[in-house]
Amino acid sequence: MAEPDLPPLTGAQMRWAFAAAALFLLAIVFLGFALNAQVMVVFAVGWITLQILGFVGALRIAKGDFAHPLFKSQVMVHAVALTLLVAVGVKAFK
Repeated sequence: MAEPDLPPLTGAQMRWAFAAAALFLLAIVFLGFALNAQVMVVFAVGWITLQILGFVGALRIAKGDFAHPLFKSQVMVHAVALTLLVAVGVKAFK
């Protein structure tokens, strides 16, 4: 079966894809921590679930364009979630 010829990714598409992948990996790391410490497990599982559904849905609507405004907004929503998680952690350990 021959694979379709896909156009190469632009610089902006690669940066947004990398940002999404980094946020997803951070969520996986936090899930491991949450399961190990039995802290915020529901948030950790929900965050990964929302990332999967959000990124897949945004990519489907954007027709695979990582630089589409909808995909960018998904990345920023999860960046805000990470910021709030860090704020909660700072507050808890202060």
